[in-house]
This record gives sequence, C-alpha cells and structure tokens, in this order.
Amino acid sequence: MTPLEMTFLVCLFVIGYAYLGFPLLTFLRSLVVRKTFQCEEITPAVSLIICCYNEEAGIEEKMKNVLELDYPAEKLQVLVASDGSTDRTNEIVAGYQNNQIKLLKLPRAGKARSLNAAVHQANGDILVFSDANSMYAADSIRELVKPFADLSIGGVAGNQVYSKNYDDGAAASGEQSYWNFDRWMKIWQSRSGHVISATGAIYAIRRFLFQPVPEGVTDDFVTSTRVIAQGYRLIFNPQAICREPAAGAVKAELGRKTRVTTRGLRAVWCMRTLLNPFKYGFYSFQLFSHKLLRRLVVLPILALGIITPLLWNQGWIYQAATILEILFIGLAVAGCVASMTRRKPPRLMSLPFYFCMINVAVLMAIMNLLRGHQVTLWNPHRGGLTTPTS
Repeated sequence: MTPLEMTFLVCLFVIGYAYLGFPLLTFLRSLVVRKTFQCEEITPAVSLIICCYNEEAGIEEKMKNVLELDYPAEKLQVLVASDGSTDRTNEIVAGYQNNQIKLLKLPRAGKARSLNAAVHQANGDILVFSDANSMYAADSIRELVKPFADLSIGGVAGNQVYSKNYDDGAAASGEQSYWNFDRWMKIWQSRSGHVISATGAIYAIRRFLFQPVPEGVTDDFVTSTRVIAQGYRLIFNPQAICREPAAGAVKAELGRKTRVTTRGLRAVWCMRTLLNPFKYGFYSFQLFSHKLLRRLVVLPILALGIITPLLWNQGWIYQAATILEILFIGLAVAGCVASMTRRKPPRLMSLPFYFCMINVAVLMAIMNLLRGHQVTLWNPHRGGLTTPTS
C-alpha cells in the first residue's frame, strides 16, 4: 500500500467516524447506559435574560411572546439587556417595562459583557437564557424548570425548532436538517449522562452555577458546560420548545457561521479542562468528538479531495470516489445558485451545499484563530425577518 493510499484510508476513517461512527456510538450507549432524573411541577423564581442589539424588527414580537408565557408573573423576572442598540429597540422595550420586565440600557461592549451585567441584576434561583428572536411555547419555562426538582441537575437545554423562513433556501433547508439530527443526538446523550452543551435560544441553569462569561467565546457553550465542570448534570428536555427562523441569505449566513465557529473553537479551549477523561469520563470523549473533531474534520476532507483524483489509476474504488466527489461538489454549487436566486432546492442539493458552507466557515474560523482574530462584538443579521445569533 502506497503512502497516498494509506492517507486516503486514514482520512476516510476519520470522516466516517465523525459523521457516522460517533452518532452510532452515542445511540448504542443510550440503549445500554441509562441515568434517570426526577421531574416535578415546580415554580422556582426565574430570571429570563434576553440580550439584544438593534432588534427593532422583532423585539416587540418577543415582548408579546414573553407576556404569553404560562408562568406565575410574581415568579418571573425578565431582563432585556440592550448592547448599545442605536435603533428603536430600547424605545419598544421601554413601552413594556413594568414590575416584571426591566430594560438594561448598556454601552456597546459585546454580548458577553451584556450577559454578565444582566445576570448581576438577576434575582431568580434559575436563570433562563433566550435569543431575541426565539419565540417560546407558552409552557416552555415550566418545562425547563421541571428537572431542577432533582438536585443533581444543574442545567437544562431546551428544544430549538426552526419555523418556516422568509428565505427558505438551501442554507435554511440544510440547517433544519442538521438541527433535526442534532435533536436526536441530544436525546441520546441526555439519557446516558450529559448533553454536550446547550443552544443559546433556550436553556436554563441554577443561579449559583453561573460564572462571568469571557469575551470572544460562545456564551451558551461556556455557560452551560460550566455546569458540568462544577459537578452537575446538563440534560435535554425536548418538551421545552422555542421556535426560530432558519438561515438567511448565503453571504450573511456564511459570515455568521464563521463568527460562531471562531468563538466556538475559542470556547472549547476556554473549557479544555473538560477534555480530561479521567475526571469527566465519557463526556470528554463526546466533547472531543463533537466540538473538536466534527469541526476540524474539514482538514481530512480537503486532503481526501486532493488525494483521491491522484489515485485514479490505482483502481475502480478511487475512480468511483473521484466521481462521487465531483457529483457532490456539483450538487453543492447547484444548491448555492438556487439559494442565491431565492428558490428552494431539493434536499439532494441543500444538504451538500450546507455541508460545504459549514466547512468553508470552519476554514475561515481556523484562519481567524491562527492570526489571533477575536470576535467580541455581535451584529446579528436578520435578513427579511430574523436569524439565530449564538
């Protein structure tokens, strides 16, 4: 076997493990290892924290959504931290201020500082974090707090569901498919221990477990995984539902994915102590496989793309692999073109396009890290409606 053929097999194994082997292992483990927890109808004091920047297009809808939550008003504090908004965001939120809802007008300093400032003024035993464009089901807060009846539970990740988007193109379709699969992964992980992390759209932690978020990282990842670092369980409750629109325009979505991935990789480095399997067991393996290997797998993908055509004369397997690569790239390009023309492509195109876009974003994020670029300020692109921010 030549060195090129050996490299081909190694790259193929790494890619196969990242996308197929690890999910299969997670599923099988959930069948063998079961760690239950107690759920009860409880109503602890809750502080709902919403960080925003220039959200005038959708913040009123969010305020109305908050008022529709089925949770005792006297037990629910709502803090809207405006990170130096320059549009009508503050004016709109101010119109909803009362004993329950409070607007924090903060100088432009980035999401981490706004989040820390909001938590400093929180009085709830449970902190719930939400994006400005996340629309909660009426019972979502009740569902989030149920597992906190179990003293071993330190954090609860909610269920982010994508609604129909104004764009509804290849990026939106691909992202919805990814999150549908990710939801099953969270269910399997939660059954046997911890979910890897929570999404910023909807999650909750015990107030005393919160630690100030450093700049330049994904706040939801750091905040939720610190629960695990402090010896508590982080679990997933699929009944705690919020809805967000999926991806927007291709160019804006690529930029957002690059920023999120840059902060995400820095966040893993910030929480690198969790990669110690002697202390955190299987969770360390999960974290490495999902948050590091899944992202850095773009490197063996690139290597495979270069090596495979060079092996054309070595047999039909390499010839078939080369043809499949060309076909995959062709479908991705077709999905990109369809998305740019605002047409909804079939999944056969949207999934390859989303896969390629994500990996391009990872490459750009790696370049950001290598040149020491740090993303601290946020400027959420909402397109015609809104898109996720964290």
